[in-house]
Amino acid sequence: MPEVLMTDADLDAPCGRCLTLRDLVHVGETWARVRIPNYPRQPETIAWLHRLAERVLDPVATQFGPVQITYGFASCDLIRHIPGRIDPSRDQHAGHELRRDGHMVCPRGGQAADFQVPGVCSGRVATFIAAGIAFDRIYFYGSDRPLHVSVGPEAKHTVVEMRSGRDGRRIPRVRSPDWLGGQFAPAL
Repeated sequence: MPEVLMTDADLDAPCGRCLTLRDLVHVGETWARVRIPNYPRQPETIAWLHRLAERVLDPVATQFGPVQITYGFASCDLIRHIPGRIDPSRDQHAGHELRRDGHMVCPRGGQAADFQVPGVCSGRVATFIAAGIAFDRIYFYGSDRPLHVSVGPEAKHTVVEMRSGRDGRRIPRVRSPDWLGGQFAPAL
């Protein structure tokens, strides 16, 4: 498929009911620091950004209020500037973008975003998603931290709790989606 050549004006197009493409593309600490062009080039990436907004972010915004995206789409250029431990080959933030060798950055496909709803426990948001929304993966970092949520062709419906070890490293623990409900059920 031919690449899409986006312009800055294209980013103001709606992406779901509550967001624009800009909200998912020009966002995050790294983008704010380096301000490099961070445009999706593959049509499938743009399609999955829309699916993520429509399937996950819009329902969350309707239920809890406006979402605050903390990390969205990451182009190959942006990925090179991200410090710390990330795994673009698995995290789905690059969507369907291609490396120089023509292979997808993340073979899982789909699209991911990290977000939170100000004033709302991320556990409650994750429980809502796991209970009734088609998703691929949720990475849960804690009640007061942003969630990582992806949609994708695998639709694994996997919840991963990311706990901090004694050395500060994140230790992933796969949980059932029901685990969230047991941890964050609304008080009666």
